Amino acid sequence: MKITEILKQRDKGVSFEFFPPKTEAGKRSLETTVKALKKYNPLYVSMTYGAAGGAQQRTKEAVIMLLKEKELVVMPHLTGICLEKKEVKNLLDEYRSKGIENIMALRGDPPLDEEGFDFSKQEFCYGLDLVKFIKQYGQFCIGVAVYPEGHIETSSLEEDLEYTKQKIDAGADFAVTQMFFDNTHYYGLLERMNKKGITIPVLPGILPLTDVAKVKQFVSICRTTIPKHIEEKMERYRKDLAEMEKIGVDFTIKQCQDLIKNGAKQLHFFTLNKPEVMKRILDAIQ
Repeated sequence: MKITEILKQRDKGVSFEFFPPKTEAGKRSLETTVKALKKYNPLYVSMTYGAAGGAQQRTKEAVIMLLKEKELVVMPHLTGICLEKKEVKNLLDEYRSKGIENIMALRGDPPLDEEGFDFSKQEFCYGLDLVKFIKQYGQFCIGVAVYPEGHIETSSLEEDLEYTKQKIDAGADFAVTQMFFDNTHYYGLLERMNKKGITIPVLPGILPLTDVAKVKQFVSICRTTIPKHIEEKMERYRKDLAEMEKIGVDFTIKQCQDLIKNGAKQLHFFTLNKPEVMKRILDAIQ
């Protein structure tokens, strides 16, 4: 089933994003996470994507694992980095043969081991290029990423919005935001999109705050800010990780409750394959 159809039929719910495991222990952990969160009847689940080689294979294997849970709608992430059009077509053919109807189309980040990576030499230089290719292929409902605080490579929110509109005009059907911790950024994004005539569904992407040091690593490579008051509060408990996690999870619960109160009743969670944290949040906001 296409995700846009699900979002029309169900005016509230949650979706979950997982990442592909690298080890056998990681596979068992993912299976445990999926089984634990399945009871929350997710709108859909998605699997993140590795740029090339073994990482790509792990993603496919993880997607196939998710497909075994027949009641789940599964959406693979797909990035264009380091791939030729023929490779992308083959991957889309394979996913279609397995009954997958939804793809999250992303440009992707440069490989960590390549300094001075040149995006212009890629067949899919931008997320826009990948959206166009998948749209021409047909069959799939296409999701894209949007950025409440602007993409790190854009010079302004206005420029960021223009690129966003290009992706949507090219065929994107819905969007999920990059993580944010101040809801005013999300509300501002929706307002800017509305003024631009963009009407596709935009799910807020929620990253549970559990370890402030790790989250600061995440935000260091993107344009996302952590509110000073919660960062300082969590920093005081660097030697008490359980208390730090409690403070962060309580913050995430309040963030979700505010979103729901203000009309965002379909939430997307970056689970980090951590079922217990997710269960605490979901049970609190039901």
